[in-house]
Amino acid sequence: MPRMIQCVKFGKEMEGLDKAPLKGEVGQKIFESVSKDAWTAWLEHSKMLINEYRLDLTSEHGQKIWMTELDNYFFGEGSQLPEGFVPEQSK
Repeated sequence: MPRMIQCVKFGKEMEGLDKAPLKGEVGQKIFESVSKDAWTAWLEHSKMLINEYRLDLTSEHGQKIWMTELDNYFFGEGSQLPEGFVPEQSK
């Protein structure tokens, strides 16, 4: 039986992650309150942020921006789309 949690992103009971996606306190917070579906949605949003902001996640600066957006996405007012971002149209 899957582990159920109250998802902070979607506001309802949903299937939780199998393990913490990150180390430390942030990873534990996500594990306890973010559903699998919400984490998948974050990963897709995160890809867009990395590409649009040209983030280098091996740098401290890139990691700080990524973590700030992650915190905003789940626990703040939401991660904002980059200024002027236009999503690709489906074919």
